[in-house]
Amino acid sequence: MANGSPKHHHQLEAKRKRLTWIVGVSGLCVLFYVLGAWQHSAPLTNLTQSITKADCDVSNRAAVSSNPSTSSSSVALDFDSHHQSQINNTTSVNEFPPCDMSFSEYTPCQDTQRGRKFDRNMLKYRERHCPTKDELLLCLIPAPPKYKTPFKWPQSRDYAWYDNIPHKELSIEKAVQNWIQVEGDRFRFPGGGTMFPRGADAYIDDINELIPLTDGSIRTAIDTGCGVASWGAYLLKRDIISMSFAPRDTHEAQVWFALERGVPGMIGIMASQRLPYPARAFDMAHCSRCLIPWHKYDGMYLIEVDRVLRPGGYWILSGPPIHWKKHWRGWERTQEDLKQEQDAIEDVAKRLCWKKVVEKDDLSVWQKPLNHIDCIASRKTYKTPHICKSDNPDAGWYKEMEVCITPLPEVSSSDEVAGGAVEKWPARAFAIPPRIRSGSIPGITAEKFKEDNNLWKDRVTNYKHIISPLTKGRYRNIMDMNAQLGGFAAALAKYPVWVMNVVPANSNPDTLGVIYERGFIGTYQDWCEAVSTYPRTYDLIHAGGVFSIYQDRCDITHILLEMDRILRPEGTVIFRDTVEVLVKIQTITNGMRWKSQIMDHESGPFNPEKILVAVKTYWTGEKKQKQKE
Repeated sequence: MANGSPKHHHQLEAKRKRLTWIVGVSGLCVLFYVLGAWQHSAPLTNLTQSITKADCDVSNRAAVSSNPSTSSSSVALDFDSHHQSQINNTTSVNEFPPCDMSFSEYTPCQDTQRGRKFDRNMLKYRERHCPTKDELLLCLIPAPPKYKTPFKWPQSRDYAWYDNIPHKELSIEKAVQNWIQVEGDRFRFPGGGTMFPRGADAYIDDINELIPLTDGSIRTAIDTGCGVASWGAYLLKRDIISMSFAPRDTHEAQVWFALERGVPGMIGIMASQRLPYPARAFDMAHCSRCLIPWHKYDGMYLIEVDRVLRPGGYWILSGPPIHWKKHWRGWERTQEDLKQEQDAIEDVAKRLCWKKVVEKDDLSVWQKPLNHIDCIASRKTYKTPHICKSDNPDAGWYKEMEVCITPLPEVSSSDEVAGGAVEKWPARAFAIPPRIRSGSIPGITAEKFKEDNNLWKDRVTNYKHIISPLTKGRYRNIMDMNAQLGGFAAALAKYPVWVMNVVPANSNPDTLGVIYERGFIGTYQDWCEAVSTYPRTYDLIHAGGVFSIYQDRCDITHILLEMDRILRPEGTVIFRDTVEVLVKIQTITNGMRWKSQIMDHESGPFNPEKILVAVKTYWTGEKKQKQKE
């Protein structure tokens, strides 16, 4: 017994020491975690300062450095020597030179020279025709020599700098119609249009007398052949957001003007392929002398409008042939020709089961049915077009148009909205979308939808901390490269911004229909190809998980160069991805005149997903750059 006492004492002493050591180490771990989380939550001081100081004085820009390295008061996370991710990146270029000034307005997939090689039938040559791998550029698209930061919204609705888009053609060609005017160093947009000489505002008021535009039931619209998008610009104050599109054609830069004004728009055309939007997307479609031959090709273009219109949605037509008895001389067409065209359009509309709501003066309005119960029964009378079979109604990426009616989801009664009714705006933004409510999006439940909204609320709160101008009017045009359920757009809905929600083509699940049901707009896009937009059209780009999706599909260098093309000087990019991917991205963007910094996830340093915030520095091309000996 006496011999065992010292041994027992030593065992107790050893246990006490171990316990003290464990408690001490645990305390230190907690302390360092708290310190680390606090340290890495500091704002991007230098990056946000470079944004906030942006102004329209070109003389002040000369001092802006093109050095891609970033210093900051917060500690930058440096993983260069520890992570060597093997992403598909075959290019070894470190510093990307500026492209020749002749590429300043380059739109890779709507290049006019390349387009001439393709079929002119149905205007197929104006569809997307992207460069081959050998034709891809490895240089930075330069801004014009006197480029200025665009006007802030809402002033930008009415003004744009001439030096940013030096094209006077529309101001001359459309002078009588009041599309656009040159006033010294800027363009002014009076709000006129071919069929609304009193201005877009008065024209929209005329439409509002025919259908309800201000009660929240109409939120998403599509403007086919949009001109400079004044219709879409003036709808915004009525809480209606319009997807305006027009081809890159003889009316040079019309969509570019729309985006420069801070109005949503895309380069696009109704030719042989479906529009890059899902079925049942828009509450209203509009054509004001858009020159689309609605009555030709067995009504195929109206059939495509029917596909993208929501049940109960409206189609508005003004211009030829509407009100032809008054305008036929001015249109330089015969009365017989115009009457025949209108009769043909009326016939297609009837075959689509549309109801003619009203025709008053220069406006004619049709409405799509709430469901297809009566339409299916009417196929006994109208043999064509038939109802499409075995087709994905949402397919909109390089999908050929068909002369058949896209079927609506089945209903149990004649007054039921096919696919489900949506709430009125603004409740619509956060209400459970019908596609989720019905369980038609695999893996997405109402509970997950609510969780996603909360997630994006937290993310935007964090973004406002690290990018102080996010909600202060510095940004207007925003693109979300991987929009998923549209949570980013919803979290920003109360601010003076709009978001182009992009769902990568062939995504599974395809969520673009959900985004439209929430009252937002977007498009399909394969990020191995260029976007259907002009250079320098977005202020902020969000890229969450995009590069993890595409790292094995194509060279990420070309995706980053495309982002640089569409990003405005001093624009910002937010990347979210794994450390390995972000380090690779930063290595490439360091050669693109971008400043960037990697920082922790908003939940803390132990989350494997990190955030990379980058700012494109201000620089422009030189006037004499394209001169050659």
